[in-house]
Amino acid sequence: MSETSVTWLTQETFDRLKAELDELSTTGREEIAARIQEAREDGDLKENAGYHAAKDEQGKIEARIRQLEIMLQSAQVGDAPEASGVVETGTVVTAKIAGRESKFLLGSREMADQTELRVYSGESAMGAAILGLKVGEKASYEAPNGKTVEVEIVNVETFTP
Repeated sequence: MSETSVTWLTQETFDRLKAELDELSTTGREEIAARIQEAREDGDLKENAGYHAAKDEQGKIEARIRQLEIMLQSAQVGDAPEASGVVETGTVVTAKIAGRESKFLLGSREMADQTELRVYSGESAMGAAILGLKVGEKASYEAPNGKTVEVEIVNVETFTP
């Protein structure tokens, strides 16, 4: 995710992510620092699996903190945009993808806990290809396997959590 992109989030998701960031930035960092110190005391660091595991965990925590900070700084918090027949972040899209109809939310994957729908990022290959399309319009994108996938927009609805 680029630092200049805007991420649409509901207030509930924003609050949950903010709480996760607060937890990781305080208790999470303190706990991992204590585990690293405890593992250091076990002796030779070259062959200390506990130390290396704790350092790996510390790296994951710091990466998640950075990801959350960027996402929350660029977040647009509020209700989903009112559907106008145009695909935009925060809308529910029904599309024919490679001939099969699929219904999904176009938004942050962090929203997955608020819906039964699949969530695709607007920055994904498909999301980028369909952003701004109107009902009935078609686009194509290159899938991760290198194949070109055709997409036709069937419907655009307002997201309601």
